[in-house]
Amino acid sequence: MWRDHLTEIIVFSLLFLLVSVMGFVAARWRAPKDMAHLDEWGLGGRSFGGWITWFLVGGDLYTAYTFVAVPALMFGAGAAGFFAVPYTIVIYPLVFLVLVRLWSVSHRHGFVTPADFVRNRFDSPVLALLIAITGIVATMPYIALQLIGIEAVLKTMGVTGDNALARHLPIIIAFAILAAYTYQSGLRAPALIAFVKDSLIYIVILVAVIYLPYKLGGWGDIFAAADAKFDASPNPNDGILLNGNNQLQYVTLALGSALALFLYPHSITGVLASRNRDVIKRNMSALPAYSLLLGLIALLGYMAIAAGVKPLPGAKEGTVDSNTVVPLLFDQQFPDWFAGVAYAAIGIGALVPAAIMSIAAANLFTRNIYKEYLKRDASPAQEATVSKITSLVVKVGAVACIVFLDPQFSIDLQLIGGVIILQTLPAVALGLYTRWFHRTGLIVGWVAGMGLGMWMLYQVASPTRKHFGGSAFPLSEFGFDTTRTIYVGIVAVAVNLAVAALVTLALRAAKVEEGVDGTEPDDYFADEGDPRVTPGTDRDADSAREPVA
Repeated sequence: MWRDHLTEIIVFSLLFLLVSVMGFVAARWRAPKDMAHLDEWGLGGRSFGGWITWFLVGGDLYTAYTFVAVPALMFGAGAAGFFAVPYTIVIYPLVFLVLVRLWSVSHRHGFVTPADFVRNRFDSPVLALLIAITGIVATMPYIALQLIGIEAVLKTMGVTGDNALARHLPIIIAFAILAAYTYQSGLRAPALIAFVKDSLIYIVILVAVIYLPYKLGGWGDIFAAADAKFDASPNPNDGILLNGNNQLQYVTLALGSALALFLYPHSITGVLASRNRDVIKRNMSALPAYSLLLGLIALLGYMAIAAGVKPLPGAKEGTVDSNTVVPLLFDQQFPDWFAGVAYAAIGIGALVPAAIMSIAAANLFTRNIYKEYLKRDASPAQEATVSKITSLVVKVGAVACIVFLDPQFSIDLQLIGGVIILQTLPAVALGLYTRWFHRTGLIVGWVAGMGLGMWMLYQVASPTRKHFGGSAFPLSEFGFDTTRTIYVGIVAVAVNLAVAALVTLALRAAKVEEGVDGTEPDDYFADEGDPRVTPGTDRDADSAREPVA
């Protein structure tokens, strides 16, 4: 009953109210004279320095879903859950080289989305449309997943109802408040709130990894308890160490997730909001500190095993909700007031990325669908208005996913989202270094990669679903005599690249028109103070897409 968690509810509500007020106040924080422009509303004026960007990007990548799902995977399967730690380490040196180029060319040309860049680089509105749609589709379930974290906390505090509306009403209210201050303040709201969110998470985790091992008998007892549980598991792949069957899946999932991480529109939005190239470089060097925190968060799963935590029942009869493992651990092992702080860290950890994701998806729709196909002469003020309205629609869609779909299906959709967004890698990431690929080759490659990826995902079953049950594809479906699996995204993007290369060679041999590159080599090294198109100024929709003389 919720009355047994009254202190936790009060602490959670007060901290939630604090960040809501900060969200509305953010409209006046570093505010320009005119917020009616995507550069200001959707990118914070492209003015964020090192500290703000660090908290913003970190708050964007390490979400409430990370807080509850990674330990839950460790709790249920063991070592396989650690895949999230190496992939966040692998990617930072890679994107150190890539993101500074994206920032520079976007700074020169006033690009707001990755699809803007693709449109100019390859002179292809069709390819840009595919990139925009891919980004929106991959982002939607990711926003819904942030609600999973809030829902796990509310369920642990007993804030549930007897019917779907009552059960989801607190989430609906929370996202209504989020929608209101995001509409008013844009990217400045999550940027300001990220300070509180990350500070709370660091405090909670550092206290937990010091106090809980002491209370549970030490790390030796914690790992022994986890080992004993997995030894008794009917699944031979569960354990505190990987075995021969799940190593390939682990490696490919980590690599594929790493490559996908900064292709997501919300990740790029945080980067484009930076003031200059040095800010990005410093952040890519410092962000691995979050990976250290993530490793500690993952170990909460083993601590929950040692503490004897039993997950709450799931939505379907006979199932359990593994996402409640971490909230229950704090509920059982800490004083009520500190558990309330931990719950607030998870709840606020959902609001920051959800806000950025909805803004990123709205920017894609506005710049690459609305302005490209519906109103080419849209003014900056009209763009900002459309993006604000679209961000509201996106949030409503995310809430609808939680209300009307099985939450477990939303989790699977997130894994599928990684496969989807990976198909933009040739055009976006490689496009920043080379224009060797023909625009038609990239389109055909996208179709091939996406088609194969969807077919492979359709074949993946889970205990509750025959199709689209995850992203681990059994190699036996390809005729191999093995029980091993591989991450679908790696196979799909490899086929994407291969097809794009072959079609490019064929089209080049046939001397098919390739379009005009709208960028110049020095655009990729531009820095603060030398923009060719000053951010925030009116630009004619057509002239913005003409090749730079």
